[in-house]
Amino acid sequence: MRQTRNIQRAAIAATIGLAVSFAPPALAATGTSSNALRTAVSADNIMTHLSALQAIADANGDNRAAGTSGYEASGLYVEEKLKAAGYGVERQHFTYDRYDFTSAALQRISPNPETYSYGTRFLDMSYSGAGDVTADLIPVDLNLAGDHASTSGCEGGDFDASMQGNIALIQRGTCTFRIKADNAAAAGASGVIIFNQGNVVPGDDRLGLFGGTLDLPQAEIPVVSTSYATGAELAALSSVRMRLAVDADVTPVSSFNILADTADGRADRTVVVGAHLDSVAEGPGINDNGSGSAAILETALQLAELDSEPTNRIRFAFWGGEEDGLIGSDYYVSQLTARQIKDHAVNLNFDMVGSPNSVRFVYDGDGSEFGEKGPNGSALVEKVFLDYFKSQNLPVAPTAFDGRSDYFGFINNGIPAGGLFTGAEGTKTVEEATVFGGKDGVAYDPCYHAACDTIGNIDEVVLEEMADAIAHATLTFGMTTSAVNGSAKGNGSGNVDLEYKANKLLK
Repeated sequence: MRQTRNIQRAAIAATIGLAVSFAPPALAATGTSSNALRTAVSADNIMTHLSALQAIADANGDNRAAGTSGYEASGLYVEEKLKAAGYGVERQHFTYDRYDFTSAALQRISPNPETYSYGTRFLDMSYSGAGDVTADLIPVDLNLAGDHASTSGCEGGDFDASMQGNIALIQRGTCTFRIKADNAAAAGASGVIIFNQGNVVPGDDRLGLFGGTLDLPQAEIPVVSTSYATGAELAALSSVRMRLAVDADVTPVSSFNILADTADGRADRTVVVGAHLDSVAEGPGINDNGSGSAAILETALQLAELDSEPTNRIRFAFWGGEEDGLIGSDYYVSQLTARQIKDHAVNLNFDMVGSPNSVRFVYDGDGSEFGEKGPNGSALVEKVFLDYFKSQNLPVAPTAFDGRSDYFGFINNGIPAGGLFTGAEGTKTVEEATVFGGKDGVAYDPCYHAACDTIGNIDEVVLEEMADAIAHATLTFGMTTSAVNGSAKGNGSGNVDLEYKANKLLK
């Protein structure tokens, strides 16, 4: 459940070195090249698809969210295009319970009354219970010193009779948020505030405001999260009385993925090229993620138009329910047998590739920048993208391979993955603006998850650049005769044969 999308970045100096002169190697002996596909996959054609998605949103309540008529119409558009190009197309149906949030409030009644602003001082936790309570605040087994190691709320014994009817103040750490919330509810608490742990964890923010999920079923009582500083401040006060309110519900949703396979290629080395098709309910989602969906759709259409015969089966996947918690892609992987998982060579994921204040981000598959490794082979996916952009004299920056998009279900089951991203609500730095252009101090996509994520929210220049990289990587992994899938988590060193093939496909 993406309350926020935290973009972690390595030092920009590491990216500047990529913008150097580079002569692509000569053609492979077979004469295979990605040039024709890259030329055919144009931003103009992708914008035509995005205009169609905009029109669909306009006619369906200004959004294309999963389970709505807008999503159904989006699916029909994609299916019609793929079928006309000769693809066999399948709908993969699934159902889930969606967390529907309306509003939340957090106030300190006494001492020193204060109203906390939603989104900057606190957040509801996904699948929070509904309720509006005013009660005393009871700290639960907190550790605000030293290493801040915390088992706060992880055991029923952390709570005593004073919790009855009151609000629990719980520190993050050790066990899941759901265990903490359930233990509080069992002790008679009327609400829960979970604040960040207050320690330093590389690649993870344990100090600031954070979003989290309690998972299904919906919790019995309202639960919100806040920063370490806010939690520590509350813990230091005496006789604190708070108001905590969450208005939220759970709604059953039926949705579907769209899967389209090339007619040719080895099924035991399936390359899944994926993007989520759904938007948030707040807007039409033309950058997030019409851009990724339209880019892979156009890649599929032009691959067919060129009569390409890939060595490996390429499966174009349009995921549903991503905005509600990566539902469609997780469902897809959950339906694979152990044998089918091994038959999946790689997942290429494209989520937001036309941001108006963009950076060309490449997922850090080998974990060299952020420590978050993908399964064996993910390092090679990263290298294919890095080599491609280097050949085009285009600098890139790494982004954390942290499972915040549809590749998560794949890497969680040992399937290597990687992809591209041009930024969401994170703020562009001065260094990034120097290298990539645009405005520092402004979000990569100021319209992220908002009504203004329309056709006017797309940077066609970066869209063209990313689409070319998508086409190149799709053909690279589709044409290789070398195995990619490492079948286990770890730091993949890459496959020399595939690296050679990727370079030969450039020109």
